[in-house]
Amino acid sequence: MAKVSVIVPAAGAGKRYGGKQNKIFERIGGDQPVFLRTLEAFTSREDVCQTMLVASEEDMSALKSRFGPNLGFMGVKIVTGGATRTESVRAALAELDPAADLICVHDAVRPCIAQPWIDAVFAEASKTGAAILGYPLHGTLKKVSESGVIDETVSRDGLWEAQTPQVFRPDLLINAYASPAPATDDAGLVEAMGHPVSIVMGDPRNIKITTKADLAFAAAVIKTLPKPKQTGYHHPFEEPRW
Repeated sequence: MAKVSVIVPAAGAGKRYGGKQNKIFERIGGDQPVFLRTLEAFTSREDVCQTMLVASEEDMSALKSRFGPNLGFMGVKIVTGGATRTESVRAALAELDPAADLICVHDAVRPCIAQPWIDAVFAEASKTGAAILGYPLHGTLKKVSESGVIDETVSRDGLWEAQTPQVFRPDLLINAYASPAPATDDAGLVEAMGHPVSIVMGDPRNIKITTKADLAFAAAVIKTLPKPKQTGYHHPFEEPRW
C-alpha cells in the first residue's frame, strides 16, 4: 500500500461565496464545518501518512482557537498559505513527509468526496505517477462575449471538468512547482512538464463549494455518497459537534 501525503488548500479568499467568514467554516446542513468534513475523508485512511491543511494567516487564529484540539486529535498539520493557490501548495510541499510515495492535493471545499473515488485515483496514480478525478461535460457549451452575446457553440467532445483529488509522485509535483508559472490546478503544471496525466471517472456530486447554493446541494448529496469498498479506509471517530 503506497503511503500518501495529503495537501488540503484552504487559504482562498472565497470572494464569490460572500459571507462574514471564510466558507471553509460554513456548516453543512447546519452541522459539521466544510473543511472538517473534507479532512476526515483522508485522516481516516490507513494509507495516508500525512495530512496538511493550508490556511491563510487571517484564519489561523480561528482555526487554532476553535478547532485546534480536534485538528491535533486528527493528526492534521496546519501550514500557512500564500496569496495564491500555487503559493499555498508550494508552502505545503516544503513540509512534505519524506516517507510519502504519493502526494494528493484536494480542495478543502470539496467535502462530498467518497472513499471509492479516492481509492480509484490513488490506485491509478500508483501505476502512472499522475492521476486526477474528472467528469465528462454533458451540457451544450457556449462561448460568450463580454457584451453577453453568444460567439459560438463549442463542441463538448473530449471535454472533462477537472476535479480533485489530484495525485502525483513527489518528484513530479515538486519539479512542477519549481516553475514560476501559476496554474488553476496541479495537473496543469505537471502537463506543462510533458508528463501524461491520467483521468479517473469521478462523479458530478463531487462539487466544489463556490456559492451558498452549493452548500445546500452538498448537504443534500452527502447522504447519497457510495460507501467504502476497500481496506484503505476505516471508520472515523464519532463526529464531534461544535
